Amino acid sequence: MSASSSPAIVCEAIHKSYGDVRAVENLSLTVPTGAVYGFLGPNGSGKTTSIRMMVAILLPDSGQIHIHGTPVGDHTKDQIGYLPEERGLYQKMKVGEQLEFLAELKRVPKSEVKGRVTRWLERVELGAWADKKVNDLSKGMQQKIQFIAAVIADPPILILDEFSSGLDPVNANLLNEILLEQRAEGKTILLSTHRMEEAERLCDHVCLINKGHKVLDGRLADLRAATGKSTLRVDYTGDPAILRQAPGVASAEDFGNYAELKLRPDAQSPQSVAEILRFLAPRLVITRFEQLEPSLNQIFLDTVASTSVPASTSA
Repeated sequence: MSASSSPAIVCEAIHKSYGDVRAVENLSLTVPTGAVYGFLGPNGSGKTTSIRMMVAILLPDSGQIHIHGTPVGDHTKDQIGYLPEERGLYQKMKVGEQLEFLAELKRVPKSEVKGRVTRWLERVELGAWADKKVNDLSKGMQQKIQFIAAVIADPPILILDEFSSGLDPVNANLLNEILLEQRAEGKTILLSTHRMEEAERLCDHVCLINKGHKVLDGRLADLRAATGKSTLRVDYTGDPAILRQAPGVASAEDFGNYAELKLRPDAQSPQSVAEILRFLAPRLVITRFEQLEPSLNQIFLDTVASTSVPASTSA
């Protein structure tokens, strides 16, 4: 089977423990080629340990991982551009020289190295910083340099662990745009992030793990549709306690200027929703009232809250 038709990443029942601590247990997932795959979970859920096994930094205690049909190992590393959660840059090196060095380690032809470095620095709006030392850069700038290091060899797979960490909204949007460009070119992107709105914007598939176990996996559109239109978005001013008193509301997640109300299964009909509006309208100033499929953030919260898995300490 060719790389273009086989899944980009397949994990089959992988386990990883550190002594008596189970970090990842019986994890199976398939990342389709060309997908943007959100790999999500609370802190300590096992995401980073799983990613380190995919990029052959760690070996699973049992189970198998394949990259385009080939067992993971040193020979699969060139297929992957990896951006780790931890910074891994040489602080005293100049930015341009460091990227040239990293590009050569990734076997970028010498004749192309300088051109690629220049183009990527311009693309992330750091062209003027090529001769600066890394430790002169802000945390967000360093994150963009590390992102360039992941993509500069033009690998078919990108694995990005908290890639927008340390970025302000403008620069986070810039990297989001670049990721969408990479997807349009056919790249496969596995994205681990705590920003649910970021995952919802970028990802077509999501996998949620909790305490080392997979608890949700599938196309985002299918997962949202399966829950029905069980959410109301209400933009309002007033007392948030009123939201929880409305008939048919199971819970309310308040975000300040708006809230997401989770409806009971028996309160999702148009008549029930109209009754909620009649209750809220005299008590709050409402500027938006809309019945929706649940957001990824709500799916995340509901799944973690409702899933019972064996207790473990994960990395």
